[in-house]
Amino acid sequence: MPGPDLHVVSAGDGPAVVLLHGLTATHRYVVHGSRALERGGFRVVAYDARGHGASDPAPSPDAYTYPLLAEDLGRVMDEAGLDRAVLAGASMGAHTALRFALDHPDRVAGLVLITPAHDGAAPEASRTKDLARWDRLSEGLRSGGVEGFVAAYGDPGVKPEWRETVLKVLEQRLSRHEHPDALADALRAVPRSAPFDTLADLGWIGAPTVVVGDQDSADPGHPLAVAIAYADTIPGAELVVEEEGESPIAWSGGRLSKVIADLARTVR
Repeated sequence: MPGPDLHVVSAGDGPAVVLLHGLTATHRYVVHGSRALERGGFRVVAYDARGHGASDPAPSPDAYTYPLLAEDLGRVMDEAGLDRAVLAGASMGAHTALRFALDHPDRVAGLVLITPAHDGAAPEASRTKDLARWDRLSEGLRSGGVEGFVAAYGDPGVKPEWRETVLKVLEQRLSRHEHPDALADALRAVPRSAPFDTLADLGWIGAPTVVVGDQDSADPGHPLAVAIAYADTIPGAELVVEEEGESPIAWSGGRLSKVIADLARTVR
């Protein structure tokens, strides 16, 4: 069965880079509007995941699993005429890229895994508290829209100087979704899916990989320990993290684009 219609944008010419966003985000929120990759000689393909942004909802409320998200990635690449590409994904996008790389290693020229969060544990068994929070966010969005989601989100748990920025970006990106009920479904389903069985599975990744982590003081929802574990497990992977007190690399489209470009140039 073909998947839902996805909103895809493409710009630039050259070796291909596919951008994959995180849960509740859209294609705009990987490199945050930076055009550095296109200007640097790369073709950039970005898309809204199923149920996000301008893309259609999934056919059922539970059809937001990583195997299905990875199938969508394959369709996007096929329709863009890409046999192989560098994949750069944030959070859910990073996990989707990993699932695709494990299933189709020949199609992945390189990986940039930005702020991963899945620690290899079985979601239902070991993350009951986290899942309850995702369910509250889902219900907040469904019943109260963006304001309901933000109210359910509460204190982001970051340093005071970053709190306003985090909440502002959260409101902005929540307002970009054409199908909020579909996003509410995704908020329940995605965290209940696992992109791989155990961290040891990442030892099978053969593509050159960079893992971009955030300091916990800036982004507690994407623990630095998880990024470190990914970099330690994926053969030859490089870990990139901002210095303590600096704003995260993942928040800066220009800095992140440079990380992606530096990897992409090595795998031409």
